[in-house]
Amino acid sequence: MSDKATLEYSGKKYEFPVVKGTEDELAIDIKRLRSETGMITIDPGYKNTGSCESAITYLDGEQGILRYRGYSIEELAEKASFLEVAYLLIFGELPNKQQLDKFYSDIAEEEEVDEDVKKIVDSFPRTAHPMGVIASLTSALTAFNPSAVNIESEEDMYNAIVKILGKFPVLVAWTLRKRIGRPYDYGDNTLGYIENMMMMMFKRPNKPYKMNPVVVDAMDKLLILHADHEQNCSTSTVRIVGSSHAGLFASLSAGVSALWGPLHGGANQAVIEMLEAIKADGGDTAKYMEKAKDKNDPFRLMGFGHRVYKNFDPRARIIKKAADEVLADLGIDDPILDIAKALEKQALEDPYFVERKLYPNVDFYSGIIYRALGVPTSMFTVMFAMGRLPGWIAQWREMRLRKEPIGRPRQVYIGETYRKFKPLEER
Repeated sequence: MSDKATLEYSGKKYEFPVVKGTEDELAIDIKRLRSETGMITIDPGYKNTGSCESAITYLDGEQGILRYRGYSIEELAEKASFLEVAYLLIFGELPNKQQLDKFYSDIAEEEEVDEDVKKIVDSFPRTAHPMGVIASLTSALTAFNPSAVNIESEEDMYNAIVKILGKFPVLVAWTLRKRIGRPYDYGDNTLGYIENMMMMMFKRPNKPYKMNPVVVDAMDKLLILHADHEQNCSTSTVRIVGSSHAGLFASLSAGVSALWGPLHGGANQAVIEMLEAIKADGGDTAKYMEKAKDKNDPFRLMGFGHRVYKNFDPRARIIKKAADEVLADLGIDDPILDIAKALEKQALEDPYFVERKLYPNVDFYSGIIYRALGVPTSMFTVMFAMGRLPGWIAQWREMRLRKEPIGRPRQVYIGETYRKFKPLEER
């Protein structure tokens, strides 16, 4: 096979190198396209455009494969903790015990935020959407940590990473507590990372918090499954903002804002809103399955199928088991969750959905788990951001260390050609 691709246009031929990834992915390197041909490519949504070379996450949507740094998501979810996966994504290798202990200890030392941050949280009305709050708080950290990260210094880079990993769960918990009207809590940093986050989120001021290992395990898995997902909307945003040499916290805040949309991180919230709408209409799931199959019906079945995975979402298989375990352990009687289980059963048995591989995805099951835990629907995407945090950090770090150029897409102009200016009295 030739290692070059040939473009022929208007009687001229141009050759461009072909780049091959470690998983045999092929890409045409068109860096010189405009300088040599005067043309650019146009690819709305960048669906066929590689913005970078990355060693972090491999995703094969046709085969249903997701790997972090070469490790399968199935094995990591079963055998690793969220902080182990965070270390792997950011630094490239799984930590040994000494490295992991130090990583956790250093993060635990950063699990305090400046008291003035509480004033910022208090300044938001309780009706403010939690994603707007968490994006603002993440950006506000820059004010309390004004020095830029020296990317030439491993120590500087490491300190910035453990700082945000320590403080972000506090911001998540306080955003939740503001929403539900409870006093802010720092938890207990002698607990594990997930355990302390859950205590900060759910502890009532007048009673001890009882840790449920089934729930902790499900939360750990959820965060691992969301930790990175290649060059999606929010990750690409983090990289392109960081490419201007914006700081880590500012770049992460931009990623939070990108994640907010219902076509991205807001999908798990959309699942619960759909289930609530079905309940309000009488709870007839068979009726809504038929509506979903009707091309002329505007109803859309949220949480089924996936934009990237054309076969099945490998994360959904893992989290379905966790969802079943959580629901069984908590013994929750919730008609919304009953509707979810009915939709799941019908979709897995209906030939229309099976033939089109429209299986429940990770957003479907994550929404079910978060609702079962008592997380408000508006907080679901904040929890997604909590999981995606190490992936964003890893992508930002990789982009800066590779000294990638500032992101600057081109366009094809389709507006008016030159027009002579008319004075106001002539218009």
